[in-house]
Amino acid sequence: MLQAALHSGAAHRRAVFEVFARQLPHGRRYGVVAGTGRLLDAVERFRFGPQELAFLRDSGIVDETTLRYLSSYRFGGNIWGYAEGDVYFPGSPIIVVEGTFAEAVLLETLVLSIMNHDSAIASAASRMVTAAGGPGGRPLIEMGSRRTHERAAVAAARAAYIAGFASTSNLGARFCYGVPSSGTSAHAFTLVHDSERHAFESQLASLGPSTTLLVDTYDVARAVRTAVDVAGTSLGAVRIDSGDLPALAVSVRSLLDSLGATSTRIILTGDLDEYSIAGLAVAPVDGYGVGTSLVTGSGAPTAALVYKLVARSDTPLEDSATAGPMDVLRPVAKRSVGKPGRGGRKWAVRHRGPAGEAVTERITLAPPDPGASDRVLLRELIRDGKIVGREPLAAARDRHQAVLGELPGYALQLSRGYPAIPTIFDRDGEED
Repeated sequence: MLQAALHSGAAHRRAVFEVFARQLPHGRRYGVVAGTGRLLDAVERFRFGPQELAFLRDSGIVDETTLRYLSSYRFGGNIWGYAEGDVYFPGSPIIVVEGTFAEAVLLETLVLSIMNHDSAIASAASRMVTAAGGPGGRPLIEMGSRRTHERAAVAAARAAYIAGFASTSNLGARFCYGVPSSGTSAHAFTLVHDSERHAFESQLASLGPSTTLLVDTYDVARAVRTAVDVAGTSLGAVRIDSGDLPALAVSVRSLLDSLGATSTRIILTGDLDEYSIAGLAVAPVDGYGVGTSLVTGSGAPTAALVYKLVARSDTPLEDSATAGPMDVLRPVAKRSVGKPGRGGRKWAVRHRGPAGEAVTERITLAPPDPGASDRVLLRELIRDGKIVGREPLAAARDRHQAVLGELPGYALQLSRGYPAIPTIFDRDGEED
């Protein structure tokens, strides 16, 4: 597309692309925006160096005109977006990219790969946190690194933390993003020792009594007795990874209490998702570790976001950096059956009632005139190629909890339903 557009002159037309989802995963009531911080970092370092250019030339993929363009590529346009940690609904323009067609179209795969993955993980994680009792409920540990791509694992831990997970077992996420880390031993650690007692003694000698001992390698009841015998009643926690988890939680809690280890916590792991976590609500459990279901989006491994051209100018600009005033943007949209688009650069406001509860997602073709209780959703992220919207990860995490508080109560239900609030498109003052 770039090569052909450079030859036709359309590459230098001003263009606006938008990222949105046509629908939410089946039965879900909101999505979570995540990946924005990673996207800003990626756009900033998006370059075509000598090795990439040599590959493109030697492989005959593009011509010399395109190679010259790529050799000096720097995104110099503007990007707006929903704040990371906010929620979105069908049609929400969560990312808006403005620039020449050439510089904006090159970002399509970069934007979609980051935003689709991270938003899918955060959306699933948010439901799991809700199932566990919310921010003040039982903490969750992200433990999915061994069930996904090694780079995706770090991104998934970051996204899960935004949505309310307490920590991750992935040290890469702590190294790169400061996500709190925690973990436990595996069955291999028990099996490599001469006995379960020997394994527990070794772990306690190294890590102290606050550690978490894995008690389901052999017989759970016997392991719990051994753990308390070795560690004393101040043992930090025990982890159960298999079996009838609700029943085991009850029996282990009773056994721990009878042994005087009343403060020892019980952590459950083992193919948990939001539904099984909700089912454990009445069990005497203190926390969960979630892996496979989280890093695969709990059945929705992508947010189904698309990157669509919605407006363009008619006159090619030979040099967007030095050209005069740009001509008016013209709305454009595909009209194919089943996937029609909505042309025009969008703006978004979350209309809220007097008490602050979200009522509608209102999308307009002009900058909004929000009411006293309304919240403008798009914020500036990149201006003329310079990042202006970076923020600490903690800000996105705090925002997510605040935004969930805006949604009507039924939005947090796990049962299948429709989006929590409707998306309303305004065209020239008329609702569409």
